[in-house]
Amino acid sequence: MSVLKRMMLCECGEFVGESTFKDYIPTSANPSTPTIGHSSCGLIFNFIDGKLPKRFSSRAELKGIAVKFAELNKMDEAVVCGFLLEVDRLKSKGKLCDMEILREAYQVIVKK
Repeated sequence: MSVLKRMMLCECGEFVGESTFKDYIPTSANPSTPTIGHSSCGLIFNFIDGKLPKRFSSRAELKGIAVKFAELNKMDEAVVCGFLLEVDRLKSKGKLCDMEILREAYQVIVKK
């Protein structure tokens, strides 16, 4: 679960990381379902009924988020340059949310 929290991108533009709190919310599965929330902005995640939050940033904001993503994954400087180019290419398509762009760009870089 900690790997998921570390790599989850909140709607506020920050990676959730360890800045979480526990909460209980009503869902279709249970009137008191345990979940987590992001301490920085207060967003509570509904993993049962809702989907993960989607964020669509500007190109400049996304590059800042991509650099943080690269730091979390301990990428080499040479790899980061290729990763940022891939992020920029995917952003140009205009069809994916930020986390999908980061995930696909990372997969392309790992394959190389």
